[in-house]
Amino acid sequence: MEWSEDYQPNIGTNSGCPHQQCPPRRSGLLYDLATSALRVLDPEDAHRAALAAAAAGLGPRFRADRYPRLRTEIAGLALANPVGLAAGFDKDCTAPRAMLAAGFGFVECGTVTPLPQPGNSRPRIFRLSEDRSVINRLGFNNQGLDAFADRLGAAARKGCVIGANVGANKDSADRASDYVRGMGRVWKHASYVTANISSPNTPGLRGLQERGALEDLLGRLNEARAALEAAHGRRPLLLKVAPDLDELAVRDIAELALAYRLDALIVSNTTLQRPPQLTSEFREQAGGLSGQALFHIATQTLRLFAQVLNKRLPLIGVGGVASGETALAKIRAGASAVQLYTALVFEGPGLVGRILNELDGLLAAEGFDSVSEAVGVA
Repeated sequence: MEWSEDYQPNIGTNSGCPHQQCPPRRSGLLYDLATSALRVLDPEDAHRAALAAAAAGLGPRFRADRYPRLRTEIAGLALANPVGLAAGFDKDCTAPRAMLAAGFGFVECGTVTPLPQPGNSRPRIFRLSEDRSVINRLGFNNQGLDAFADRLGAAARKGCVIGANVGANKDSADRASDYVRGMGRVWKHASYVTANISSPNTPGLRGLQERGALEDLLGRLNEARAALEAAHGRRPLLLKVAPDLDELAVRDIAELALAYRLDALIVSNTTLQRPPQLTSEFREQAGGLSGQALFHIATQTLRLFAQVLNKRLPLIGVGGVASGETALAKIRAGASAVQLYTALVFEGPGLVGRILNELDGLLAAEGFDSVSEAVGVA
């Protein structure tokens, strides 16, 4: 194992949060090679192997708070940097602190449903390598709330921002009640809770984005939230939406998000669109498209929300973030923070440190002293 030139002594890796430690930043070459090796495996097997390696402590380490310029705040959460891990990578909350140690400013685990479910049949993940993109139709496969909440409780530490992304079971007779149950089970330990109503892989789920259904859901979440806050304290409540929304839907969601006191919106999930520039043989597979091909679609939807909300509610930009440049583009379009996942498939976990380095340099070059100064300037 090589150590980089900016080695720092490891002090207390078994206590506290990775953001508050000084672990050595391991050489990226080894992890780049490991990522290349994983790409010869079936995509789902490769993902399981990568997650197991992270949980075993074999991933890279990078100080999340290395760049003071990148420290920021969103929805009352103090972040070491604005680059987060999107839900989907760690559905069962098995390695959140390992991913924080890789440099992420925050990590979102899930989506978790009340009852365990296997998801859709395999194969259900397809690498579009030529397009630096992925199509998945996983269908909320996870081990259920009880296992998730136990792991979340074990991982929770002061200063670690670990969010919980909750969803509904495929065969649920009352999906809104699934979200209420999920929120209640994770609230005590989560830094924040996200209601994911935008996965395209659970039939009918995106119908919860329609005004009437969303008003019912948010009303029930708000009622349950009051009791949880009284018992365990305040947590930010977020909503994750799809990129495939027209302007009227954007306005409806924005209006209800404000009316029901949501703390932020995550824009966006995967898309059902298939941009004409896709070249991979897998481009017509059913499922949600993520990665490079999603960038412009998701960023345009983000921009629409930013225009409608006019800074009344913070936004987290997701979809195609793979560099400091794409992260900054989301921030300039209106995001106070960003999340990524698919880029790790092609670049490996060492990508996080590279993005942070690039983003810090780009902000400095454009004369910004903080992330917040750049939010929405485009």
